Amino acid sequence: MTFDIGMPMVPEIALFVLAVVVLLVGLLQRSMPRANPEPRANPEPRTPNLRIPDPGQAPLIGWLTLIGLLVTFGLTFFARESATLFSGSFVNDGLAIFSKKLFVASAALSVLASLTVRQGPLSRRAAEYHFILLTSVLGMLVLASARELILLFVSFELMSIPLYVLTGFVKREDAAPEAALKFFLVGTASSAVIVYGISFIFGITGSTELASIPGAMATGDSMMLLGMTLLLAGLGFKIAAFPFHMWAPDTYEAASTPFVAWLAVAPKAAGFIAIIRLYVEGVGAATLVWMPVVAAVAGMTIITGNLMAIPQHNIKRLLAYSGIAHIGYMLIGLAALTSNGIAMLLFYLVAYLFGNMGAFFVVEAVARSENSEEIDAYKGLAQRSPLLALAMLVFLLSLGGIPFVAGFWAKLYVFLAAIDRGMYGLVFLGAVLTVVALYYYLLVARRMYIEAPVRTERIQVPALLGLAILICILGVVGIGAWPAPWVDATQRAAASVFAGQSANR
Repeated sequence: MTFDIGMPMVPEIALFVLAVVVLLVGLLQRSMPRANPEPRANPEPRTPNLRIPDPGQAPLIGWLTLIGLLVTFGLTFFARESATLFSGSFVNDGLAIFSKKLFVASAALSVLASLTVRQGPLSRRAAEYHFILLTSVLGMLVLASARELILLFVSFELMSIPLYVLTGFVKREDAAPEAALKFFLVGTASSAVIVYGISFIFGITGSTELASIPGAMATGDSMMLLGMTLLLAGLGFKIAAFPFHMWAPDTYEAASTPFVAWLAVAPKAAGFIAIIRLYVEGVGAATLVWMPVVAAVAGMTIITGNLMAIPQHNIKRLLAYSGIAHIGYMLIGLAALTSNGIAMLLFYLVAYLFGNMGAFFVVEAVARSENSEEIDAYKGLAQRSPLLALAMLVFLLSLGGIPFVAGFWAKLYVFLAAIDRGMYGLVFLGAVLTVVALYYYLLVARRMYIEAPVRTERIQVPALLGLAILICILGVVGIGAWPAPWVDATQRAAASVFAGQSANR
């Protein structure tokens, strides 16, 4: 058997090898004696967001991780569709390949932004940080191709457990361990609910293959319906949909900002991929049963996220509640349960990646200068750093859905997909709450452009962090100016879902 770069699991194997290499390089670095080591007179102070100018392992490990992720991203373009492994339990269809590109690209952006971070743990334990991050990405890649419940659950846990560790990685900051513990407790509860749901499905079908679900759903068995409902509840925790959203604000506020930028996008996208596998592709003709449930969750998530964002004074908490609202908008596309609805959900994820990650990168740049993540730290930003303020404004306008940037097309397309299914009430609710979202986004813009600055010195943005911000700006503006190629790509990915749905019937 000859090696073929388009074989299934090639990106996964490449990422696994990268993770092992990163860990080994980190161990070798730790074993090497440092020249002229300086003893620490005092323990590291517990000051939030303190940057310590100790490069440690970070540059080599970070660059190695970034280059490896870029190579893995390139390998996803060689993957052949419809290739399978393990008797169809692992499949490389259009949805899997599309989502793998999304996961790896977002991780590469996060690593690029984190190369300039000089927080103590992120510098001294860079190998651990990047190894854990790569392990989580590996779980996402396997999840994207999983068509079997046990494989789906194991890959979900491979993705999730590292996230709890990374949340509390900067453990000397008082809020980080608490947020990590909350995240862990909620995550383990959701995992227990998912396993409980799988037990009902296995008990009814006698199989863990997704192909066994449509026939059992067609019988109308109440235990089967209960199992699928429990699965949906467990996945609701993972994507931070109402009423399972409680962990997001505390987690976002406490964790390292480049990591949060990725946490806010990639794991949520992985949760949506799992939901699409189970409730669109997996259940066959019974998909319409879930339309009212998903629509109700979408409406409540939009309301909760937008209203809770208004009183926030911390920019990361504001973006956390904003992110919850965006999950609701994505659920509108899912609630349509059509190929176009799923395609527009995927398009929304791409637009959200650039807009949301870019906003968090600006937060990191401002926090470096001001040592604060409060919204008041943005007063007069346009006078102190016009380009940084402009970048933040572009990202906020995209998140708010203003024409003609990526976020505008994302909201418009999911609304149109829902209108095609006659969901006028849900679309009206989403449109009204979009205006509410613009209110709190523009409050940040008001501080940047209208209010006087407290300090006058310019904000220095490290070159690599500036590059990450620039990439996100190009994504937001580029998709806004020319959305057609991205729409075509998402439609091809969604078409593979409904091809799989037909095969399962």
